[in-house]
Amino acid sequence: MTKTLVLVFHPDLNGQSRANKALAQAAAELPDITVRDEYALYPDGVIDVAAEQQLVEEHDRIVLQFPLYWYSSPALLKEWEDKVLAYGWAYGPDGEALAGKEIMVATTAGGDTGEYQTENGGATMDEVLSPYRMMARYTHAIWREPFVIFGAMELDDNALAAAAERYREALLA
Repeated sequence: MTKTLVLVFHPDLNGQSRANKALAQAAAELPDITVRDEYALYPDGVIDVAAEQQLVEEHDRIVLQFPLYWYSSPALLKEWEDKVLAYGWAYGPDGEALAGKEIMVATTAGGDTGEYQTENGGATMDEVLSPYRMMARYTHAIWREPFVIFGAMELDDNALAAAAERYREALLA
């Protein structure tokens, strides 16, 4: 079975986030999945790089889970990328730590699918997530199809439960 590491980057996972909290709980119920609330672990933004790198090395699939903020990620995810995906470890000479591992994004968007179109200068979700696809490419990881929930703030309990079930299925695929 594939060992999966789900890194959740939501600044208020247990307060403001119904969708990301439901996804994290759904993932935690599955075997061989480690779920980490990165903001709870690093409230001051100082990341334990060695611990994070060790976890990445111990897992076959890395899932970056976060809400979209202004068509981007919360700040701690960018800090995690900058610190953990170090030269000589994740890329560059001898930087093969992610080579052959799967990288997947799981994200929630407040807007519906209509917000992510190219009309009127807009961008598709694939375009918005392209930095993560390129990160996977640059580190020789395998890019997996992103898991996206649109209209996350408007989901009723039934729709949220259905989304959590789809997430479990995506993680088991």
